[in-house]
Amino acid sequence: MAAEAPAPDFFVKPPRFELRMSLIYGTMFIPAGTHLPFFPLWLERSGLDATQIAFVLSAPMFLRIVTTPFITAFADKVRERAHVLIGTIALSLVLSLGYLPQPGYVAILLLSLALQVFWSAQAPLADSLALSGMRRFGVDYAGMRKWGSAAFLVSTLAVGAVLGVTGAWAVPAIITVGFCAALAASFFAPRLGRPRRASPLSVGTMAEVSGSLLDRRFLLFVAGAGIINASHGLLNGFGTIYWTEVGIPESTIGLFWATGVGAELALMMSFHRLFGRLSAPTLLMISGGGAMARWILLPLVVPLGGGVGAFFLIQMLHALSTGLGLVAVPKLVAEMIGEEKMGSAQSVVFLGNSLTMAIVTLAAGPLYQVMGVDGFFVMAATALVGLLIAAAVRIIPTRPAPAER
Repeated sequence: MAAEAPAPDFFVKPPRFELRMSLIYGTMFIPAGTHLPFFPLWLERSGLDATQIAFVLSAPMFLRIVTTPFITAFADKVRERAHVLIGTIALSLVLSLGYLPQPGYVAILLLSLALQVFWSAQAPLADSLALSGMRRFGVDYAGMRKWGSAAFLVSTLAVGAVLGVTGAWAVPAIITVGFCAALAASFFAPRLGRPRRASPLSVGTMAEVSGSLLDRRFLLFVAGAGIINASHGLLNGFGTIYWTEVGIPESTIGLFWATGVGAELALMMSFHRLFGRLSAPTLLMISGGGAMARWILLPLVVPLGGGVGAFFLIQMLHALSTGLGLVAVPKLVAEMIGEEKMGSAQSVVFLGNSLTMAIVTLAAGPLYQVMGVDGFFVMAATALVGLLIAAAVRIIPTRPAPAER
């Protein structure tokens, strides 16, 4: 049976595609720039202990492993993935209002579970639109995605300054405001139609012969990327809490987080010049090495008298530990996976990231209670595992293309 022909405008680039996607990334990461650094601090101020904080942060990650693939697979089947993106942001906004009355532990947990069902699907949905543009029109993914990093940076700086005045109690309200901005921007999402077949860009390439989601190189790469990303679990859950414990104010902590994302943004702006020729597995190996260095050095700052300046320098390693991973994963997906499976591929990537991050974040509570900041040495060992998996992907040969009939 012949493949369904694409619509006449299937490969016609929507007006201002890059600008519209940049706007979406730039607003979508505003609530994330509040939640990641400061939500654990709000949980602590709300009376939760380390184990409860770890459970509130990790339980939604386990749930979204089940729910996000359904949402992204559904988006692949509807006429416009942009409409699904708008719906998830709108529902996230409504659910975020539940944090405002300062609920107790059980209510916080239930709200977090419901909210993450829709929140966690937004990045894969946005990425599926951006990667479709990358395949169909040759747009620069990093050039669009960098505005998400910029938004995270600015919001982290701004929120840190605000919390220095208001305290952590303002965190839920700021998250809600961020969702309002993201919802407004989502209405400008490019309408691309439903994918009908692989982009001509992939014909005769590796995507045609090894684009299966079960390809061993792809699955190993996803596992390695997920483990390296998960090594950030202790920092995400307890980094802000640790810094406050050693006497660093919220405004400076905001600068710590912003420094990391600023370094990530600088990397994305110079990626093609510095790393553009490197393969995705090589990029992931460098990412793992940066994560190892970061987690080994961080616990040594206070004992060695490094001071605040040392924390700033260590945070700059975020460019390698996270920034390179953010580019390496879509690079491999675009090379190996056909567009008709793009949403499903993003789901597999998300599954790998979510499962490993959920496990590490759940373990981070007891780990921090027992080892304190020395728990980062365990995170360094975790990053090493991911680095070794990336090295294995690099040496596995690509399957040869089948002979033409």
